[in-house]
Amino acid sequence: MQALLQRVRHARVVVEGHTVGEIGAGLLVLLCAEQGDTEFQADKLLAKLLKLRIFSDAQGKMNLSVQDLDGAGTPGGLLVVSQFTLAADTSGGNRPSFKGAAVPEEGRRLYDYFVAQARQFHAEVQTGVFAADMQVELVNDGPVTVPLRVAPVAAG
Repeated sequence: MQALLQRVRHARVVVEGHTVGEIGAGLLVLLCAEQGDTEFQADKLLAKLLKLRIFSDAQGKMNLSVQDLDGAGTPGGLLVVSQFTLAADTSGGNRPSFKGAAVPEEGRRLYDYFVAQARQFHAEVQTGVFAADMQVELVNDGPVTVPLRVAPVAAG
């Protein structure tokens, strides 16, 4: 499972002209479930992103997580958007292959699981709409963009 995190001042997702998810300062989380991923990968990825210290403290040093964004324990928002194209393989030519992405039913199940877990452990969680044609608007803060990946457990 992988995610592309963007530290944002604000972000929103629009579907068919309607805002379906919106946050102020926090993280835009572009999330991709890959073949072989399970709840284990989702839990591990969520734990990492909630504790990742990529927000600036009073001295301007990246020392705060999204859970303590303002330094006083007030969390920032999470805007979680499904993004199967993160699984793109461009090694075979000019058209990306997405064969590494989870099949849509499994991708939706893991996306829904990730969002439900995020809502258990974080105060503000907004989402896009799985498999919808979405327009994502954001103001990247920094800019700071961080890839995270949790590989599936090898069968053995």
